[in-house]
Amino acid sequence: MDLSPPRGTLDFLPPDGDRMLALYDRAAGLARSYGYRYVETPGFERTELFSLTSGQTSDIVTKEMYTFKDRGRRSLTLRPEGTAPVMRAYLNRLSGGPSAFKAYYLTRMYRYGRPQAGRYREHRQFGIEVFGVAGATADVETIAVGDRFLRSLGLSRYHIELNSIGDEVCRPAYRAELIDYLQANRERLRDEHRDRIEENPLRVLYCKDEACRAIAAEAPKIVDRLCGPCREHFDAVQEGLEDQDIKATLTPTLVRGLDYYTRTAYEFVSEVLSQAQATLFGGGRYDRLAEALGGPRVPGVGFGMGLERVLLALKDEGVEPPSEPAPDAFVVGIGEVGGKRARDVARALREAGLAVDRSFEDRPLGAQLRMADRSEARYAVIVGEREAAAGTVTVRRLADGWQETLPLDLAIERIARGGEPG
Repeated sequence: MDLSPPRGTLDFLPPDGDRMLALYDRAAGLARSYGYRYVETPGFERTELFSLTSGQTSDIVTKEMYTFKDRGRRSLTLRPEGTAPVMRAYLNRLSGGPSAFKAYYLTRMYRYGRPQAGRYREHRQFGIEVFGVAGATADVETIAVGDRFLRSLGLSRYHIELNSIGDEVCRPAYRAELIDYLQANRERLRDEHRDRIEENPLRVLYCKDEACRAIAAEAPKIVDRLCGPCREHFDAVQEGLEDQDIKATLTPTLVRGLDYYTRTAYEFVSEVLSQAQATLFGGGRYDRLAEALGGPRVPGVGFGMGLERVLLALKDEGVEPPSEPAPDAFVVGIGEVGGKRARDVARALREAGLAVDRSFEDRPLGAQLRMADRSEARYAVIVGEREAAAGTVTVRRLADGWQETLPLDLAIERIARGGEPG
């Protein structure tokens, strides 16, 4: 049997698992500090949830969804993105709650595509959503959360691209103008776009092909054709970012790949990753999403961030990723008496809130100390026959070999404090 993971997926064993979990912890702590609360939705949903909201011509629906029939012949799809499921859950359970609903999630998404560095068929995502707030302050906050998260990790070589893609008032006229422009340049487009101009003309604007990028650069710009309310909203977003000293570059070709986006669109773009991997994450406003699901009008804004891509950016910037802390102590029991006492010592350390490891089997002192080193614990807590009789333990700091024999309660205090006396 082939023991490698399925194509486009990853195993996360230590230390990689520690790093991913540390990203989860960092993201959760930051989201909570802004008042977001944790949500979970099922790993699979009714297929129509995504076909109705993402758009029948979007890449997600046409190329990337993992869709299957269950035994009841119902069409189900593994979750390719997080916003539509959270909105569905909100409309189902909480639409009568507070006007502002702020949620975050840390979960897995599934998209079929050609695997490459930073892009996987199963990936882990940190996302935040704000429902019920139409004002630009919510847009600014989601961008600020993303910026603060990346900077808290030590990333600095990235920039923020920003655009407005209008709404149902101003976008139709722009769409018609864009279609006319693309029809006039039809022969310069990639084959996949030539026959689908009228279905989804905005796709050309976010196509990465060089020919399409050249056409997009010369295309009409929706930011110059916004209606009054959309212009006012976009100006307020830019002013809000300036007030928070967050620099964003106006990028007229920036659109999001899902039909439910309106007004604000943004991306965080790495300056060290290749062009195919450069987008660290993106987000924007989606004021018509709830209506697409048959609900009332519920304005919303948020982002979804692939954490594998973040790890890749950390590596390429030469920044050490965060990691879960190693054990505080490794308890070493010597001999039959010391081994029995070591179990009680380990229990006492854990009850004091310390992270503790120990050997499952009786082994010589040297072998257990090597295990302690491999565990990366800060201290070895040694219990032999002498310590067991005296009710003491020998605490050895593994970084430099400093050690002292102490009563157990004092040893716990010393380890918790992380240093020598005084």
